[in-house]
Amino acid sequence: MRKQRRSRLLLLGAVAVAAAVSCSGHPLLSPGHSVRSGPFSGDPLCADVVSGAPEEVLSWQRDGDTGAGTASWGEASVVLRCGVEPMPPTPDLCMNVSGVDWVLDEGRLETDGVQVLTTYGRTPAVEVTIEDAPGHAGDVLVDMNRSVRDIPRKSKCLSPGELP
Repeated sequence: MRKQRRSRLLLLGAVAVAAAVSCSGHPLLSPGHSVRSGPFSGDPLCADVVSGAPEEVLSWQRDGDTGAGTASWGEASVVLRCGVEPMPPTPDLCMNVSGVDWVLDEGRLETDGVQVLTTYGRTPAVEVTIEDAPGHAGDVLVDMNRSVRDIPRKSKCLSPGELP
């Protein structure tokens, strides 16, 4: 009887410790975020982009991801995917941030409030999704540019005055 009670106490203690570690988000025990890889994530330049991506974005530490060609921060509040489909010409807003052109998916922003920005004129293309940081897209893109700017630029966004 005494042995059975001790086993139950040990089991309850183990469950309590596991619950505490799970709730604390201990990095060794919490699973990584699974981020869907882009169709061209195997491009060697994507490995450079991911390895050169910052360890911190908007004060969020980099998550442990499981997708090839991906990185995320703040429990996937900001997600980078390298090797997505390159952008065709589009009327959506294009902004140049420190020499890298990024196109905002205006439809997605209007539909669900998520900012999805994709490099323009670079292959492989890089997509950055920002879910929980409205108003901080510029800060995020400045951080991402360090790893993206080495992808050769093949074309650029045109301003309305440059259109034929």
